[in-house]
Amino acid sequence: MLLLLIPLIIVILVVGWFFITYNSLIGLKVRIENAWSQIDVQLKRRHDLIPNLVEAVRGYMNYEKDTLERVIKARTQAIDASNLKEKAQAENFLTQTLRSLFAVVERYPELKANQNVLKLQEELTSTENKIGFARQAYNDQVMFYNNKVQMFPSNLVANMFNFQAEPFFEIEDKTEKQVPQVKF
Repeated sequence: MLLLLIPLIIVILVVGWFFITYNSLIGLKVRIENAWSQIDVQLKRRHDLIPNLVEAVRGYMNYEKDTLERVIKARTQAIDASNLKEKAQAENFLTQTLRSLFAVVERYPELKANQNVLKLQEELTSTENKIGFARQAYNDQVMFYNNKVQMFPSNLVANMFNFQAEPFFEIEDKTEKQVPQVKF
């Protein structure tokens, strides 16, 4: 009797482990989707703020139309991006164009003093911080999920059900990775 019970217990343990592993993979996948939607919310907020900023500075910047057009173009590309890789590239480009816009604003004293521009810059900066935190949360979830998909023995279940590793939301521009130099 005991000899029959041992294989049954082993089968129950293996089947239990299988279901627990499968459910944890599904749970991690859902967490990644949730983390991405948090990024998407902040990106939408940024996309909504940009036209207001462009309109606020347009009257002052008669000679900087090229900068404004690049910001608008970058925003459109970011909105139109369809997959994670395209979206990451478009958002990185948008970040660069916003930096160039802020650099131009610094050259116009009347813009630096304009309360609407200051408020919009502050909101965009706050949103950029939220995007950074959301990206970090997303990448953390991707790391947990990818570890589970790639590590033994959970990779057996992942391979059976075609769970694939997810991409990280990375900064591709080398200039963004460089540490800024501070000189006094």
